[in-house]
Order: sequence, then structure tokens, then C-alpha cells
Amino acid sequence: MDAIIFKKRIWIVILGVVLVVLLIIGKLFYLQIIHGSTYELLADRQYVTQLSTLFDRGSIYFSDKDGNLVSAATLKSGFKVAINPGQITDPETVFKAIGPTLGLDHDTFVMRASKKNDSYEEIATNIDEEAASHVSALKIPGLSIYRMNWRFYPGAFLASNVIGFMAYKGNDFTGRYGIERAYNDILSRASQDLYVNFFAEIFSDVGNLVDKKTETEGDIVTTIEPSVQQNLESMLKGVQTEWNSDRVGGIVMDPKTGAVLAMGLSDGFDLNQSRNVTDVSQFNNPLVESDFEMGSIMKPVIMSIAIDQGAVTPTTTYNDKGFVQVANRTIYNFDKKGRGANITMQQVLNQSLNTGMVFVMQHMDKAAFRDQWKSFGFGEKTGIDLPAEGTGLISNVNTNYDVNFANISFGQGVAVTPIEMIRALAVLANGGHLVTPHVASRVEYPSGLSKTLDWPVTGQLIKPETDATITKMLTTVFDNYNGGTIKLDHYSIAAKTGTAQIPDSSTGGYYPDRNLHTFMAYFPAQDPKFIVFFYNYYPKNGAKYSSDTLLPPFVNFAKFLINYYDVPPDR
Repeated sequence: MDAIIFKKRIWIVILGVVLVVLLIIGKLFYLQIIHGSTYELLADRQYVTQLSTLFDRGSIYFSDKDGNLVSAATLKSGFKVAINPGQITDPETVFKAIGPTLGLDHDTFVMRASKKNDSYEEIATNIDEEAASHVSALKIPGLSIYRMNWRFYPGAFLASNVIGFMAYKGNDFTGRYGIERAYNDILSRASQDLYVNFFAEIFSDVGNLVDKKTETEGDIVTTIEPSVQQNLESMLKGVQTEWNSDRVGGIVMDPKTGAVLAMGLSDGFDLNQSRNVTDVSQFNNPLVESDFEMGSIMKPVIMSIAIDQGAVTPTTTYNDKGFVQVANRTIYNFDKKGRGANITMQQVLNQSLNTGMVFVMQHMDKAAFRDQWKSFGFGEKTGIDLPAEGTGLISNVNTNYDVNFANISFGQGVAVTPIEMIRALAVLANGGHLVTPHVASRVEYPSGLSKTLDWPVTGQLIKPETDATITKMLTTVFDNYNGGTIKLDHYSIAAKTGTAQIPDSSTGGYYPDRNLHTFMAYFPAQDPKFIVFFYNYYPKNGAKYSSDTLLPPFVNFAKFLINYYDVPPDR
């Protein structure tokens, strides 16, 4: 019996030793493989600032069409140079020796070198190894060089309002805009003590092979396709230049999943030089944060609801006089011209007739319309994973005033965000479902594991047959633009332009000479891979309609997407 008990004890001891060995091996793997590069930098004692840590943060990646990762935000390593003013006896001589190499300003350097009671003054940061080696070789008393990391954005301007950047908020250096802010908790890295006893590190938490503090730390892989993003931004800048617009913006999204392939503005900024931007409003993302009266691209949503409720069909007709009286207001077509009797609903969309849309609205029950229109997500946040998302101003739909409903029928009187608008329009493209727009697809963890992010899709908001009907109508709209000269022979495109008056907050009315041009399209229409939204705020240079400023560049952009993704024809 004693022998049996002894053997059991031996096995318990052996198992205990094996467990400790496995814990040590696991921790060695964690320290040397997963975080090897970090500790290698920290071991570089001749450059590392003592009793401090190197800045560390997770990366952000674009994803190209083949799934390859392209760096959007990463760390760059280099050096910083500091002086001890009390040991600088001749500032002018020191400046002549290092000023040109480090790109120093003379007066600033002399001012800092004159602070004799200060033992530490940084004079240069983000210095490359060649410059640091040159300065180090001079062996100037009172001058020190330290290794440092800093945030670097390889794409510079690319997707700047989506990626965001890092800046100080009080004493914290943190993500302030875009993905950097939205996923700050995941991208942030816990501080690592430079001087930690190895065995103390191993045995401090034998219950976990990976520190709890790093369990949620990772890299963000986005849905942004860099080539699509670059082409979109180039197109938007071209439109702004041609029409002298205040601002032009656009979104490209997968209508079935809500994955944002590109989101950009015509006036982005260099993420590596964000400190030089004087107007902080340039950091905001109006595609997510601002609301606009969208004009006629709202008409397809209204028409689809009317068809879904059985109020009209594509062949329903009305008598177009060019105007319609609603209560005390006269509503006109864009050109104030009437088309006569027997104008169909298809023609209403083809020619973007406001009077026809008022006719459609008047044939629906207000409460039933209100409920179904709101189900498209208007007036609520989409849930996109970007900060400071706004919501639309839709109070007019909560009234029962005929004039308010008439205005809504052609896209005035309610204001929604661009991301709200494209999500609602995606319902028409994906069979009637409400997607969640998003710019991140997964988190990559230091352990090598990854987590795919889940983005809900809800619905059914309209019947499948309604979806097929409105898609056919919008395809006919595009095929008839400019007398059919721009349609693509082998691809169907469902599209609609919009031109809306811009509200004048000082008068409570609208500017007589300022318009917002909008455009939406999804394609190939029978099985859409893309839905796009563009807006052109206050174009000048003789611009009158969205079909002038946004339709021609869209055609070229659509051809790029079709060729780049090698999309098969659908007709």
C-alpha cells in the first residue's frame, strides 16, 4: 500500500514539473515570438530612454480585392534627439553642427538651449537612423539620442476621414477620429516595464499563458479596398475642381453585407501632417456625421413603398400639368413644364417629376407610409463602426400635414445622413433587407488568432417582387439617360440622380442659387455587387443638375469597378 501511495506521489510531482515546464515554454513563446520585436527594441539600451517605454499600438489594414492586407496605420521606428541645456556651453556651435542634419529652426534651438535650469529639452523627433548616427558620431556633450516609435500612415491622404489619427486628449495620446477612435480599446497596448525580472514575469500569473491585459489587444482589418478608395478620391477631387464645389463625397458599399469598400471626400488631409491642419472641421466625416435633404434619390424609396402597398404600379398614370396645388403651396416640376395626360410611374422616375411623386404619396395612407418608411432606418443610427454618427431630421414625417408629405415625396423636408441614405437604398438592391454598414471585418490578435466581426442583416422590408419591380424601373431610368447614350450594353445599372435646394438657416427657407447634387446606383442590377452614393455640395461654374456633374464621372467609375473586379455581364 505504501508503495502505491509513493508511486502516486511521484506521478503527481512529475505532472507538476511538466506543467511548470509547459508554462515556461508557453511564456517564452509569448515573450520571444509574439512580442519578440518589442522586447528587442527595449533591449537596445544605448537608445532607449531609461525608465520609460516605447510607444506601441496595433495596426490598421486595408484589404484588397484578393484578401491581401495593405498597411493603413502602423508604427515607424526611429530616433529622437534631446539636449541638457546646462551642458550646452556654445549653442551656436552646436546648432551649426547638427541643425542642417536635423532640420532645426535656429531661433527655437537657441531658445531651448538657453534653459540652463532645465535638464531635458527635446529638439528633434522622428529622425531616421542615418541622421541619428551622424549626430551620435559628433559626441557632443549634453546631447542624447533615444529610440522611439511613432504612428505612421503609409497612404497619407488615403481614406483619411475614415482611418482617423492619434492626438492628445488631455494627457492621453489616443485615437481621436475615425477607426483610430472607434477601435481605440483594441488598438491600444498596455505599457510594458523595461526592467522586469524574467522569472517574476513567468510566475506572476501561472494561471494564464497570455496576460489578461492583452486578451483584447489586436490589429484591425478593414473592408476598405485601397485601389477602389484611391479611384473614388481621385474622381471626387476631379468633380470638385471641375465644378468649383464646396465639397464632394462618396461611398461604395456591398449592398448585401454592408461592407464599405470605399468612403471618401474631395478634400482629405495628410494623416502624417494632421497637426498642420488649421480647420479642425476637416477632420469630421460628413458622410457619417452630417445630414442633408437628398432630393430625388429619395424617390425610388417612396415609389417602392407605394408599389409594395399596392397604391400604384409602374403603369399607373396621372395627368401632369407641370404643377400641383397642396394646401397653400404650389409644387412644380424641376422645369415647371407639364407632360400631359397618361404619364406612367416609370416616366415619373425617368423624368424625375415632382408632381408625379406627389400623386404617388397622395395615394398612400399616411400612417402606413410613415411606418414602412421609418423601417428603412431613417431617423436612427445605422450602427456603422465610426464615431460621432448623426441621425436624420425627420420630424416632418411625424405630422399629418399634406404639404410635409408632398415635400418628402421628392426628397425635401427631411434630412438624412449619407450613410443612412445608402443603407436605405441598399434595401432595393439586396432583396429587401436592412444591412449594417461597417468598415472593419475582423480583429487579428497577437496570438495568431482572429475574430470575424458580426454585422446584423434584418428584414424583409419590402416583398421580393417589389424589389424586382423597382430595380427594373431604375434600370430603365439609367438606360434612358441622355437619350440612351451612356448605358452599358452588357451590364444593367439601376440608378437615380437628385438635385435638392440647400436650406438657408438664416431665413428658414432655401437658397435660391445653391443646390446639393446627389447620385445613387447599384450594379449589376440583377445581382448587385456594388451600391454607390455621391454628393456634390454647392457646385458652381454653371452646374444645374446632378446629371451634369455626377453622372459622367460615375460611368467611368462604374467601368473601373467592373473591370477591376472582373464582374461578369448580366445582359
